Amino acid sequence: MTELADWIGRSREAEARIDPERVRAMQALLDRDEGLAEGDPLPPLWHWLAFWDATAQSGLGPDGHAARGGFLPPVALPRRMWAGSRLRFPATLPIGAQARRRSTIESVENKRGRSGDLVFVAVGHRLESGGEVAIEEQHDIVYREAPKAPKAGAAERPPEPAPTAADWSREIRPDPVLLFRYSALTFNGHRIHYDRDYCREVEGYPGLVVHGPLLATLMVDLVRRARPEAAITDFQFRAKRPVFDTAAFTVAGKAQDDGAAVWVADAEGALAMDGRVGFGG
Repeated sequence: MTELADWIGRSREAEARIDPERVRAMQALLDRDEGLAEGDPLPPLWHWLAFWDATAQSGLGPDGHAARGGFLPPVALPRRMWAGSRLRFPATLPIGAQARRRSTIESVENKRGRSGDLVFVAVGHRLESGGEVAIEEQHDIVYREAPKAPKAGAAERPPEPAPTAADWSREIRPDPVLLFRYSALTFNGHRIHYDRDYCREVEGYPGLVVHGPLLATLMVDLVRRARPEAAITDFQFRAKRPVFDTAAFTVAGKAQDDGAAVWVADAEGALAMDGRVGFGG
């Protein structure tokens, strides 16, 4: 951990255009026809379509991610997941605009969980366009140990149930095409989203994993459908358990003062992700 702490404070910058073609593709993926065009405000979380990490093929690790020890610290634990984010949207980001992103390693923390050792890496992102800060994001990454066989006679801890009182809900039936299209839009090479043999034999998963940021995007999209007039000023979410392409899941939300609570429930009704959308004005 002493060596990994040396990564704290490291930063990098990148520039990207908010490509209208990727925006149109995202509308298709979400089954939306909003008629978004160049100059319109980019919907919340769609900035994840930009700033691709275009690592050379020779620089990839066995999981399809960039090999460790570049910008992110070289954590030895094999599993890497997007654990959650906290975002603010102080200004709009126009479609077609040039944007600059500065990313900084804010913390590296070791913890011990039920599944073994964990390392949490917090990355701060600041996006600017036209001289204004448009998005501020804190992104939490968690590294885990490889899956272990359960001990004989050990009782599995029951999952946390998802809320049942929703004002809005939508059932999503994931499939490999949906996951492939989102991976392509975000240039995400992580094999857990498209390589079923890798998921089962290496990661110990029963199927392909639905992207955490895709689940987050679907939660915000649900609120945008229900409250199209509301200006979203902030959003935060936490991943609780993975969602697989083996069964349908539900995206749900409930209105609150100045915002909405949102969550994802898996096919068994367990809470897979929760979050909160904040409104301004």
